[in-house]
Amino acid sequence: MSLQNLQELKSNINNIAENNHSKEEKLQQICDYLASEISYYDWVGFYFKNGDKDELKLAQFHGEPTEHTIIPFGKGICGQVAVSNENFVVQDVKEQDNYISCGWKVKSEIVIPIFVDNQNIGQIDIDSHTANVFTADDENLLEYACKKVALFIS
Repeated sequence: MSLQNLQELKSNINNIAENNHSKEEKLQQICDYLASEISYYDWVGFYFKNGDKDELKLAQFHGEPTEHTIIPFGKGICGQVAVSNENFVVQDVKEQDNYISCGWKVKSEIVIPIFVDNQNIGQIDIDSHTANVFTADDENLLEYACKKVALFIS
């Protein structure tokens, strides 16, 4: 992804975040947009803290349906990010002991937390069918998307 492309992607995410649609529609539009624009984003979804429970619940997503609609804190990449509050980039899922497979095709995954008032309220999760594909540009773009989501989600 080029820097010019990165700026264009951010601009379009900003436009989605500022449109007059519902929160759910905006989340779906972001999923659909990222999946359509970045060829190696094979599954894009949002997970949010499930009320007062120490678990995440799947919200909007683009890609194949997953049976992992509830993920306990600490389990898998998403569950670990819910506890660590830090980005987690996995270039090869086979190297992770604490990994929940969403499908045999998934080779790499990136998860970025969403913060509202310094609280980790959820995350964006990207699966790719290609190993070793995520770069600092992906982190940059997804952090930007999460900041925009934080503005309309609370």
